[in-house]
Amino acid sequence: MPDPAPPTHAMEGPPPFDHVSLVIPVFNERDSLGPLHAEISEVAKTLPMPVEMIFVDDGSNDGSWDVVSKLAATDGRVKGVRFRRNFGKAAALAAGFRSARGGAVVTLDADLQDDPHEIPRFLAAIAGGQDVVSGWKKVRHDPWHKVFPSRVFNALVGKVTGVHLHDHNCGMKGYRGAVTREVRLYGELHRFIPTLAAAKGFTVGELVIKHRARKFGHSKYGWQRFAKGFFDLITVRLLTKYGSRPQHLLGNLALVPAGLGTLGLFALALNAIARAVWGATVGVDPLGQIVGVLFAVGLLLLGSQLFLTGLLAEVVVDRAGEREPYSVSERTPAWEADPG
Repeated sequence: MPDPAPPTHAMEGPPPFDHVSLVIPVFNERDSLGPLHAEISEVAKTLPMPVEMIFVDDGSNDGSWDVVSKLAATDGRVKGVRFRRNFGKAAALAAGFRSARGGAVVTLDADLQDDPHEIPRFLAAIAGGQDVVSGWKKVRHDPWHKVFPSRVFNALVGKVTGVHLHDHNCGMKGYRGAVTREVRLYGELHRFIPTLAAAKGFTVGELVIKHRARKFGHSKYGWQRFAKGFFDLITVRLLTKYGSRPQHLLGNLALVPAGLGTLGLFALALNAIARAVWGATVGVDPLGQIVGVLFAVGLLLLGSQLFLTGLLAEVVVDRAGEREPYSVSERTPAWEADPG
């Protein structure tokens, strides 16, 4: 998979979309929501197309939903979705994507570290031909113990997936609407949306953006996210390479123990024949023969289990239903028809 091409920053002619959706996950961001809405409203005045703001409250307990409700009551462009509990950022983005009507979708965090004034540049990049545009906080206002592991993680993701971005974790990204409709999110796969999109054939680029120092609240990510990120990276690698054909992975793995087990039993059979013909001094003694048989049979059973697991995985892939990984408790009253 090639490196992402640099996006175009100037929007020439009419944009290829007539509506823009902003998806904003919210988790205990009460103090920043008002200023964020004000900044987005300022930017929206400069855009040639209508803007909708989708705030997804991911189980906040600080009164964030009250702020979202008030914003929705006074601004018809604001939509709010509230989860019954905290389901995670991937679920929040999935709910926002499902509700978005725009031909272009831009995501940004609600903590004001992402600058809404960058939105026109993301839209210009999408208009210039990119399907996914990932933000790159080249100059970061975070402590070293967050920056250094993040750089290591980004390098590892690029090496494993072939999608080389400087900042896979950046919350500010732009998408063509088709991407958000096709990429399915769950768990903590929000970090890997560009990788999942690239696996489907969408083009991926990145854009250097301004990163602002935190004004409210505190970071919700700790060292544990890197362990989770590593496990998610393995999942993404399997999904993008073998997601629709798991038997190709498990079947190939099954060949190794099954082949070794078969060769072991064949060798033990030859040993038994040799001892019967030439006497007890030839080959493996009976105790070794028993141990060898148990080991070979164990390898054959392991190979069979892997093969059968692959078949079952193929059935699951073929028949699995699409269930959303979250539960909505309420929406703002101004929510329009067919919200998803």
